[in-house]
Amino acid sequence: MFQINPLPEQIPASTIARLELVETATAGHFLHTQFADNRLRAVLPEKRVAGTAVTLRIPGADSTLLHHVLGLVRPGDFLVIDRGGDTKHACWGGVVTNAAKLAGIVGAVIDGPATDFNEIRRCEMPIWCSGPAPITTKLLGLEGAFNVPVSVGGQAVEPGDAVLADESGVLFLKPSQCLAVAERAIGMQERELTVLERLRNGEKLPQITGASDKVNAALAPIAAE
Repeated sequence: MFQINPLPEQIPASTIARLELVETATAGHFLHTQFADNRLRAVLPEKRVAGTAVTLRIPGADSTLLHHVLGLVRPGDFLVIDRGGDTKHACWGGVVTNAAKLAGIVGAVIDGPATDFNEIRRCEMPIWCSGPAPITTKLLGLEGAFNVPVSVGGQAVEPGDAVLADESGVLFLKPSQCLAVAERAIGMQERELTVLERLRNGEKLPQITGASDKVNAALAPIAAE
């Protein structure tokens, strides 16, 4: 059976623009959840993109609904694909890459493998997946669900969530979190530039971070014995 729900409201372009200034690893300094498992890797590590999650769940060897929804998605959408635990079949290849690129999808994260990496690179289509696989899905017309809650990379994702992805990983955020996370992370990245300047001027990292003070304070009672 196929289930097709309405497209979610898109996150404002101004919010997406702020998110795209954020490195996922910077957010990882203060967030400890909401990241996809690191087995999902970027095919194009140089790309950082953010968008509105549209979710898809397709079974095993059947990618019929994936093909169908490529006629429904909008520019700015980020396709989040739950493979239901299948790790054998690549649902994403060269033709799907071209269709998605022309539809304006900003990226896709697949909880499973993909194929035709050369074409993905040629089209510069940002994809995150578990790696390559030669065995592909087919148009079997079995079942699938579009814009339903899914599980991808160990994280629950709902239609309309924000997705931020780069070389370090994939982060899922609720729309209400986006600006707060973006502003905090951007502030940290700006302060990091100051740290780098201090290092170039001769200061040592443990002096700047206070790590040596912590180590020396911990060692002081032992030295006094």
